[in-house]
Amino acid sequence: MSTDQTRMLPYSMIVGQGDLRRALEIAYVSPRVGGVLATGQRGTAKSTTVRAFAQMVLGRLPVTLPIGATDDRVLGGWDVEKLIQGHSATRPGLLEQAHHEGGGLLYIDEVNLLDDYLVNIILDAAAWGTLAVEREGIGEQLRDVRFTLIGTMNPEEGSLRPQLLDRFGLVAFVASEEDPTVRHEILRNVLAFESDGADQHSAMVSQARAADAELGRSLAAARERVSAVTLPDEILALCARIAGAFSAAGHRGELATAYAAQALAAIDGSRVVTTDHVARVVPLTLVHRRSAADPGLLTAWTNEDAEALLRVVAGAR
Repeated sequence: MSTDQTRMLPYSMIVGQGDLRRALEIAYVSPRVGGVLATGQRGTAKSTTVRAFAQMVLGRLPVTLPIGATDDRVLGGWDVEKLIQGHSATRPGLLEQAHHEGGGLLYIDEVNLLDDYLVNIILDAAAWGTLAVEREGIGEQLRDVRFTLIGTMNPEEGSLRPQLLDRFGLVAFVASEEDPTVRHEILRNVLAFESDGADQHSAMVSQARAADAELGRSLAAARERVSAVTLPDEILALCARIAGAFSAAGHRGELATAYAAQALAAIDGSRVVTTDHVARVVPLTLVHRRSAADPGLLTAWTNEDAEALLRVVAGAR
């Protein structure tokens, strides 16, 4: 595996971010879940967490789609230098780069500000694993572009259309930590990383990198065995009942819940998905699909939602 030596805070030094970390790990172990959207105010380390995770599991930063990217940059286009030399050749776009070079991750910061047309194409490609490209003089070509889409956004700067939001398998809310003890730990870790080189700090960062290596190996092993984890029919029935209880539109909710629970079971080292695995992933798979949610506004999982989930799960035990 080629590695990107960009200096990045180790994933194991990130404090908190429980929902986002769980979502990233689940989506990596089972890409069929359908990608991750992280939403939260600026300065809450969404991008840092995504990049640190990619550095841990891929050995490099993820392929990143910048805001303002053109169609050719995203989908691929003619190689201008070759055209000038009289040769017709195409250049792969970011979607193909994510498939071939990026380890299967495509990252979009401020995904809510991306042109809806491009978002539709990207989500379709992520769902089907293929990209149809048609250029002047060249018939339509189908190209493999299998990747997991990771998006981050600040809801204060605009929302995603409900049709696009529904295409993300997992949604994680990221908020500023209010506990002074946790904020102290965040500050200490960031300063230790930035001061890496002093003896006491080098040891701390080295330990975190070793922990990253161990977790990366564990997640890779879970990814290999996830398809062998059993999803009993009673668990599938539970996923369907939960989606119905929250009046989730369509059927992507129960499908994402089943795949996410299977991935979590693989991460836990379990051979069979349990009701506990299902209960732990539902706040990520259905938070954006609840009937009570404003279609134009993402709202966090509430205590009432948690109680309603417990009642459905309790009925299955």
